[in-house]
Amino acid sequence: LWPWLLASSGLSALLQLVTLPFFPDSPSYLLIQKGNEEACRKAIRKLWGEGDHQAEIDDIMKEKAAMTSTKTLRVLELIKERSLRWQLYILMTAMTTLQLCGINAVFHTAKFEEYLIPYMSLGVGLCECVSSILCSTLIDRFGRKVLLWGGYTLMCSVLALLTMTLSLQHQFFWMHYFSVILIFLFVIFYGIGP
Repeated sequence: LWPWLLASSGLSALLQLVTLPFFPDSPSYLLIQKGNEEACRKAIRKLWGEGDHQAEIDDIMKEKAAMTSTKTLRVLELIKERSLRWQLYILMTAMTTLQLCGINAVFHTAKFEEYLIPYMSLGVGLCECVSSILCSTLIDRFGRKVLLWGGYTLMCSVLALLTMTLSLQHQFFWMHYFSVILIFLFVIFYGIGP
């Protein structure tokens, strides 16, 4: 039953993957990151219809001006900044609670020895951290739409492979390890994309 349950989450990813090309890029992304005002106007018209949307464009320009005057903090500076301390605590709490998401049940289903499961859970946590770092560096370069496209595509592929590996785990002894690698990849792709 676990292989089918895992595969079912791929249906929503597939649905989102199919509908993603029909969504416009974010107007603020087009204007702030890309500097393309005409594409921004086109995206606003697609989202909100025809009309005068100069007020929205002016708001985006104000946001761009505010962003240029804001200093980007490094990780150590972020930790030392007292005004951001509560946001950091909330983020750390959210990342910690992701450890309780139920991925450990997959490790039990894959028939791993009990003493290995905490190390696999640690691996999932490390994959979440890696995906957070990758996403924050890639989103400025490629934009949200590309990351969503890639994330959903790779997640669908990994879920299909994971369904196969969990179904074949009784025939090949190495399928357990391949399943864990696929779970780690799924977590990374999920963190980068959706």
